[in-house]
Amino acid sequence: MKITSMECFIVPPRWCFLKVETDEGLVGWGEPVVEGRAHTVKAAVKELEDYLIGSNPLAIEDTWNVLYRSGFYRGGPIHMSAIAGIDQALWDIKGKWLNVPVYELLGGACRDKMRVYSWIGGDRPDDVANEVKKQLESGFTAVKMNATNELQYIDSYKKVDEAVDRIAAIRDAVGDQVDVGIDFHGRVHKPMAKILAKALEPYRPMFIEEPVLPENNEALAEIAKNTSIPIATGERMYSRWDFKNLFEQGYADIIQPDLSHAGGITECRKIASMAEAYDIALAPHCPLGPVALASCLQVDAVSHNAFIQEQSFGIHYNVGNDLKDYVTDESVFNFRDGFVELPKGPGLGIDIDEEKIRKAHDDNFKWKNPVWRHKDGSVAEW
Repeated sequence: MKITSMECFIVPPRWCFLKVETDEGLVGWGEPVVEGRAHTVKAAVKELEDYLIGSNPLAIEDTWNVLYRSGFYRGGPIHMSAIAGIDQALWDIKGKWLNVPVYELLGGACRDKMRVYSWIGGDRPDDVANEVKKQLESGFTAVKMNATNELQYIDSYKKVDEAVDRIAAIRDAVGDQVDVGIDFHGRVHKPMAKILAKALEPYRPMFIEEPVLPENNEALAEIAKNTSIPIATGERMYSRWDFKNLFEQGYADIIQPDLSHAGGITECRKIASMAEAYDIALAPHCPLGPVALASCLQVDAVSHNAFIQEQSFGIHYNVGNDLKDYVTDESVFNFRDGFVELPKGPGLGIDIDEEKIRKAHDDNFKWKNPVWRHKDGSVAEW
């Protein structure tokens, strides 16, 4: 079997799908994208195509190493996201070729279903409380919310109090029925992160995410000394080599590699195993589309340290199209009692609606995150 063609599709709300075809008629799908840089990743996939056309799609480990090691300059979000989407598509083909889910090829599932969480928005406490009630009524038992808007290196306690008020409103509304992850989003610098983490502690968050930017991960040591809340990070780390120092330093409790950014199924499986050796939990990052989520669930299925999975259904980014809109059978992502069943179909276990993707494809479509500024006019972290 040989790879015969590769084609990328830019689609709303902010996704990129990759179709890989073979001379045996089997097709694999991947989701290579960096949010806000989709066209750049698409170009990187095109550059890597020269290594793939005519090659054996079943030789995944060798192909991964060719795509990574054959370039003198390697790594980073664009390169690793391009590899990620290609890798997902190759696993999809291999599973279909052997008529089994990908996780069967990775040793077989160690769980029957995966716990999931849902995003909630809202700037005011009442809004947040109402949002979490809706998620609880929908069957979710865990949510994630942004901690705060932009913060200066040193900022006001008023903003800290506003962040505390939002999670306090959740506890007042539903008590401990819902676990709450709080995403600092890298918006917070070390001095304020220490204060904010300590202030949130009485409300027992499930975790605090990206309390500082990944380039400042050394600050996690001091933050960890100031809180007992589990610390999560990793969505902006792209390979096992990026995670190596984080594991050795021992200050992260949860890692969140993104299956569309960190080298795909092949690489994230290895990152998860490394984390397990350091007694670190896994919660893959996934505010993206159906291929990304299906890929995450394949790795979750075989990773003993996976404890919860992000998914984007109803997330505020998904304007116009949502998680289930590009699959022909949306029941594969039925969320029940806070869990989702593992995909049972071959490959990634989803059937992509190619016709809808082709209709939605728009090379002129561009999603960009907003540019935020502090009151003094300096650029803020988004």
